[in-house]
Amino acid sequence: MSPKDLAQVLRQLPKFEDANMLVSGDTLDDAGVYRISDDVALVQTVDIFTPVVDDPYDYGAIVAANSLSDVYAMGGRPLTVLNIIGFPPKKMDHNIIAQILKGGADKVKESGAVIVGGHSIIDPEVKYGMAVTGLIHPKRIVTNAGARVGDVLILTKPLGIGIITMANTMDKASDELMKRIVKSMATLNKTASEVMLKIGTNACTDITGFGLMGHAYNIAMMSKVTLRFSAGRMPVFEEARAFARDSIMPGGSFSNKDYYGQFTKVEDGVAEEMQNIAFDAQTSGGLLMSVPKDKAEQMLQELHNQGVKDAVVVGEVIPKQDKQIILGK
Repeated sequence: MSPKDLAQVLRQLPKFEDANMLVSGDTLDDAGVYRISDDVALVQTVDIFTPVVDDPYDYGAIVAANSLSDVYAMGGRPLTVLNIIGFPPKKMDHNIIAQILKGGADKVKESGAVIVGGHSIIDPEVKYGMAVTGLIHPKRIVTNAGARVGDVLILTKPLGIGIITMANTMDKASDELMKRIVKSMATLNKTASEVMLKIGTNACTDITGFGLMGHAYNIAMMSKVTLRFSAGRMPVFEEARAFARDSIMPGGSFSNKDYYGQFTKVEDGVAEEMQNIAFDAQTSGGLLMSVPKDKAEQMLQELHNQGVKDAVVVGEVIPKQDKQIILGK
């Protein structure tokens, strides 16, 4: 569902009032948080999508990494997982279904969580997802709403995944390129989250279907600030630039640009392809952290030391402007 359509639907839903509901969908956060006791809260999220790659095992691993990411973005630890899978039984090889589920299971094991069950449905198109429950201390929740003026913005994975997967459907992406983006998508945000908690951050979100600009908008809105990005500093899969120049993008990226573009000021000199990449719908992208300036260098160094090599400063938090996002050179 496009961000515009989703916003129209959500406006019509009833609100739930509960003193123990610490974070809900009202705050545009990645997951909901419900307090169980003074020291324990549950982090809950669900995600499901159609295949973005051809290999069923890789698809399962990517789904798991993407689903677990919402818990990591909140600063939580994944605990239990439920599988959700839809498939056309008369057309689907049982071995393919098993490989999808095995890919997901291996990533869940890597996270330290456990799969406790699931549900399957008959569907004309293959769909796989997970409902994830994690644990977090009620006073250590990382939300969209904490960004502060003067913070430094750090992104932990390269952009351009949606563009490249679209190019792959057109037989324009090489096997070597696909191996690199599969590796990126299947990489858990676990280490990045652990470093984030160790060093300290004011706000965080993971970059998925709404693209960098869409998820950044959520931080800006809830924190009542403006986020300024430097397109030239964004980590990007280089091959995505040429594809983006030719407007090769999935439908979700065009929807992102259409909706979030109204909240974004694009400064002179920002190439069209970098605008397309900034709005590109990602699958299992990295974490975007709003880090106190005096901790930014330490955060980057620790991320790099722990193997999150693509982490880089991409912008800063400034006082609230007319637009929630500024995309500069």
